[in-house]
Amino acid sequence: MLSGPLAQQIARDTSEVIGYNVLITDDRGIVIGSGDPARVGSFHEASVAVIASQEAAWHTAVEASRLRGVKPGMTLPIVIDGEAVGTVGITGSPRQVRRFGLVVRRQTEILLQESVELRSRLLRERALEELVRDIGSFDADVVDPAFLVARAKELGFDLTVPRTVVIVEVDEPVPAGQTEAVGVRPELLRILRQAFGPRDLVAAMTAGRVAVVPALRRGTARQELGDLAVQAVAREQGFVARAGVGGVAAGIVGLREAYADAGDALRLGKECVPGTSAYLIDGLRSHQVLAAVGYRARARLLSLVAGDLATHSDWPELRDTLIAWCESGFNLVRTADALHIHRNTLIYRLEKVERLTGQPWRDHRATLTLYLACLASQLD
Repeated sequence: MLSGPLAQQIARDTSEVIGYNVLITDDRGIVIGSGDPARVGSFHEASVAVIASQEAAWHTAVEASRLRGVKPGMTLPIVIDGEAVGTVGITGSPRQVRRFGLVVRRQTEILLQESVELRSRLLRERALEELVRDIGSFDADVVDPAFLVARAKELGFDLTVPRTVVIVEVDEPVPAGQTEAVGVRPELLRILRQAFGPRDLVAAMTAGRVAVVPALRRGTARQELGDLAVQAVAREQGFVARAGVGGVAAGIVGLREAYADAGDALRLGKECVPGTSAYLIDGLRSHQVLAAVGYRARARLLSLVAGDLATHSDWPELRDTLIAWCESGFNLVRTADALHIHRNTLIYRLEKVERLTGQPWRDHRATLTLYLACLASQLD
């Protein structure tokens, strides 16, 4: 439990404050920290009896001379959770150092307890990170899914209930005069754990990225989970955040797919859905498929189907019009509303597309092919 570097730091700092040498031993009586570095590694015989009895001991110069590695002063047990894990000793006249004894021991115990708790938290965070990574890279030929379910249960999470995956990305701020971003991982974890709940697994991925594996609750849409994450981060810290939300999953295989979908939703949403910050994979399935075929195939599709349309000065506007036309079910009123334009303006644009491509805008099959080409162009 006692680490040498921490014990040495405590002993050195405390010695400087009180003006007497402080040493710390482990549970075998070996000095692992001392204001006098020469004593580190030596055996402190008085500590053995103090650890066994968990009672403080005082030694005069005569008494100390009879014990190996002991100088005049006092020795007190360091007790953590009822167990003596070492001792802290103060060198000097017992009458002079007695007034520091209880304070030094208590301060040492507090620092060690904080160190243990910090290490425990760090180990838990690492375990959560490894669990999420293993879910994202799950291979049934390599790992038994029951093993991951059991690991999650040990950490307090039931992966057999319906869940999804939300990947949150934050633009880390770069302070004035610096070239590197400030680490925001602890704050992100705190904010997202407060925003979601104890049943929802939250783990860091990389700098500025956190994965949330929330249990799905009746009446809560997955889009709301993405919005919740983005709004919580923006509200508390003012960071620019985005979130990708995967599909519904039950079990490890489903969670692996949801994890991949959430990553795709985040990547594709940033390119293809401007003006928003939470992206649901359901509305990006076509983009996901097109992204999988590679740049060359997408470029060929665009060239063959769109032709001169893709090089026209109005291409971005016409592309948005075609996408809205298809996604509104080829309905003029709904499309015009979606684009916030007049119905006549919409017809003018569609007729322009027809002139440039030679494809009638009322030919839905041809328009659907052109729609795919428009989506492909968003990925370049």
